[in-house]
Formats: sequence, structure tokens, C-alpha cells
Amino acid sequence: MAEAVAEETGAGGGTGAAEEAGTGTGTGTGPGLGPGSGSGSGSAVETGPGYGSAVETGPGSGSAVETGPGYGSAEETVTVGFRGDRSGRAPLTWGQRAIWHAIRRTAPNDHYFNIGRVLPLADRGRPATVAGATAALTALVERHESLRTRLELSADGTEAAQDLAATGSLPVTLARAQDPAEAERTAHALLDRLSATRFAYASEWPVRAALVAVGDRVTHAVLVLCHLAADGHGAEVLVRDLRLLVRRGSAGRPPATTPLDLAREQHGETGRRRGAAALEHWESGYRAAPATMFPDPVAAPRAPRFWTGRIVSPALARAVAAVAAAHRVSGSTVLLTAAAVLVAAGQGHRTAAVMPIVGNRTSAAHRDLVTTLSQDGLFILDTGTGTDTGTGTDTGTGTDTGTTPDTPTFTDLLPTAYRAALRAYRAAVYDPAAWDALGVRLRTETGAEVHPYCCFNDMRLVERPAPPGPAPTAAELAELRGRTAFGFPATQERVACRYCLHITEEGDALAVSLTADTAYLPPETLRAHLYGIEELIVAAASGRSLPLTGVRDLLETTTAAEEVRA
Repeated sequence: MAEAVAEETGAGGGTGAAEEAGTGTGTGTGPGLGPGSGSGSGSAVETGPGYGSAVETGPGSGSAVETGPGYGSAEETVTVGFRGDRSGRAPLTWGQRAIWHAIRRTAPNDHYFNIGRVLPLADRGRPATVAGATAALTALVERHESLRTRLELSADGTEAAQDLAATGSLPVTLARAQDPAEAERTAHALLDRLSATRFAYASEWPVRAALVAVGDRVTHAVLVLCHLAADGHGAEVLVRDLRLLVRRGSAGRPPATTPLDLAREQHGETGRRRGAAALEHWESGYRAAPATMFPDPVAAPRAPRFWTGRIVSPALARAVAAVAAAHRVSGSTVLLTAAAVLVAAGQGHRTAAVMPIVGNRTSAAHRDLVTTLSQDGLFILDTGTGTDTGTGTDTGTGTDTGTTPDTPTFTDLLPTAYRAALRAYRAAVYDPAAWDALGVRLRTETGAEVHPYCCFNDMRLVERPAPPGPAPTAAELAELRGRTAFGFPATQERVACRYCLHITEEGDALAVSLTADTAYLPPETLRAHLYGIEELIVAAASGRSLPLTGVRDLLETTTAAEEVRA
């Protein structure tokens, strides 16, 4: 989220490229949803959960490059040896601990958290040979310690640490294609296959790699990453560095810090103080908001229980940029506010609690660090409508009602939402074990589970600025809405959340995906939320910002129309 010029840079990995921490390219640590597909940097293609069948690459032993048993066939295994500067052991970083908790909650479907990238290598620059590409992979693994780090579990499986190896070898799938078109198809098929199975966290290297070659020229590299090793921003750093290593033989200066060093810092006294301060924000926010956003099932769950709806809207892309520019906030704040307002109105809440996935990349030392830094933030927004109260006595530090007109509209909330978003981003670095303890304490105190079960992940690395010239007219936006597309592209049996919204780009359009528990949001309601986001923001860009008292009617009207259509 690029939150006006005065904000700090958080480039990717969170909801904003220019907000305090950003929540984009996220692959978050949230309550059960992982990466999803997104916008990638350069010409790289990215994916979240994989589809298709698994591929095995053999044991991969030996040094340098050697062919596996499939030599001479369409696919073979080559082994890439590596030798880093050091080995070591440390606790998990807080980001790693958060995603490990999410992985355990989602198992055995935790392949959902795998992060995949396809890097085209035949588009420009000098040709890449197989030997050159494997040498680049060796250098990549030696450069980034997270790619040589595996999970170390205690005998009873309750405690986890990170174990960095100095040396080893990585099996790499090498696929041969007849022509560039077949190479493109093969690369994406490999991406799906390598993404489709969960990692063996304690024994497998946290990166799966493949190369596609036409003749003696490598056309594509494929990386599939364990989420313990990288978040979305870290994946983009790897794509950039691999491209440089292939093209130039060097990726420049190494990262300023490492996951091991970060873990030791976070578990020290300074880290503990920062984490405690962050959790004060969480406690204050929890006390100001309902215990959860979706307290009661409203329908029999479908089978599979979790559905993903997806809207692709060029009108939304133009409208978000226009509203953000007019109100001097980021596009991510506009989208986060729209989602929060719809959730609160749909459930009759006055206060919305949403957990944005925060990238935590504001420190210069973390900008090129390949690890998982993303953690959940807590965004609390008093919408001024609805009747509920929080879970306890608000301390007065977690909410900001601001000043709004007697009949406030959606855009009247944006300044307050902007400040609330910054507070959420600044309080998104903490020890997940202490966060769990806070939840237990509040549950004991209130007699109810305290958790929003409502998350937001803007996965864009950067936001496109509004195009030069006048803002789009209402007529132009209405015409663009004729190109809006909607569908239900996926279902799942288990996701540890009730509402998970992902923002990506598709060409000149915004793609907004909502994965929801159909017991709380049946498919027609899920669809209404996505079209409601489009309507709220397009209406605001058209000069007719909707009164907040009318948001529930908007949802109900859209839901009823879908029920009739169905």
C-alpha cells in the first residue's frame, strides 16, 4: 500500500509499498491462508498453492553438476552442490514462528503456503546455458542462508528451531522442450507440480528448483519456496538475484543481516521490549472490538466448506487510484477500509477488526533479507454505525473516531482508517507465543474466544500511481464495469479463517479474491462482499460516496439479487 508521500517505505511483503510496513506479496502468517497468486516483479510469474500432481527429483548427492538417472529423457535430475560461509542454530524468528503456527493449523494441506516463481531467461540478455544456470543456483543458495536452513524439531514436536547448514547439495529438475512455446508450458507445469506437495520441513531443503532448456539454452528457471524460508517479498529478492547471477555472474553486495542474526536479536532484551509494546496495541484493539467478526453460522456449510470467489475489475483499479489520490491515502487503505466497512455492516458491528498481513520491511537491513518477516497486524476501525461493544473496557489508545459529518460516508472514514492502518503496521512485530498467551488471557477473562477471523492481504509489491490527467468520469467507470468478471475458482476443505481477502493485479485490472467459510458467508454473500467492494469504491470515485448507513442495504440487495439469479 503506498500511503501518501509522508509515510515510510515498506516495499512489498505487506499491504503497502510505501506504508509503515506494507502488507503486500504476503504469503502471510494469518489464520490459515497462504500466498495465493500475485503480481511478481519484472517478468517473473508467481503462484501460491500449487495444483496438479507431485514430482520427485531424486536424492541429489554429489558435487557440482551431475545428471540423474533420467539423462537423455524429457526430464532428468541434476545435483547442485553448495558451500556457504557458516553453519549455526538459533530459535525461529517471530515471522518464522508465526508461519509455522499457521502451517501446523493447516496440515496436511499446508502445501497451500508454498510460494512459486517462474523466471523467463530467454527474453533478453546473453543466452543461459545449463552449466551457467546451475552455477547461478549454487551462488543463490550460498548467498542466502535461509535456503540452507531447515527446521529442527524437539523429540515431542512441540519446540522448533532453525538449523543452518554450511554445505550440501540440491536436486534440480532439468526438463527439455522442443521449442519456446513448449518450454513456456513446461515451466508452468513444473511450477504446479513442485508446488503441489508439502515440504518435509526437517529433512528437505526449503527450495525446489527446476530448469527448462531448448537445446543448450535455458529458457526458464522455476523456484518453489517453503514459507519458512521466504515470504512474498523474499521470493522477489530471489528472482532478482537469480536473474543477476545468470546474466552477470554477480548479484552485488550480500544482505545486511541473516535470519539467524535476526532471531537472536528478536529473542534478546530489545526485541522482547518491542514485542511487548506491540502487544499493548493488540490488547487495546481487542478490547475495543467485538470478540470476532463472524460470531454465528448462518447456513449449513457447503462441501467443500471453504470457497474462493474472485472478481477482476478494471473499473476498481481506476477507482482505487482516483480515490486514493483525492484523499491522500494509499490504494491499500481504500481497499482495507471498504472491506472493513462491509464486514462490520454485514454483521451489525459498529467496530471492525481486520488482520492485515504486514511485511515488516521498513528497516534498510531487511529490504533484501530472504526470510519470512510477514506477521499479522490488527486494524481497528470505528465505523460509527452498528450497536455492539468491545470485549472489555477500551483503554482509549487503540481507536480513533476522528471527526465525521452527521451522516458520514465511506470516504469520510478514510483519514481515520489511514491512521488506524499505520498503528496496525507499527505493531506487527511480536513473539507469536506471547500473542497466543494474550489470547488465552482474554478468553479466560471474557469467556469467549477473541480473534477477528478476518484477514486482508494486499500482495502487490508496489501500487501503480494514478495515470496522469483528469480522474475517470462516472461514465468511464460505468463503461469499465462492463468488463468486470466474477467466478468461484477454488474450494478447500480446511482453512483456519472465516474471511481472507487477497489483492493482486491482472493486467490493467485489480483482482480481489475472497476465501470464506460457507457456514458464515454462503457463496451468494461472498459474491456480494466482492461486488460491494467494487460498488463502494467506484461510487466514491464517481462523486457519490455511499452513506455508511446504506452499506448493509447494499450487501443485502446484492445478496438477494444473487439468490434470485441462482
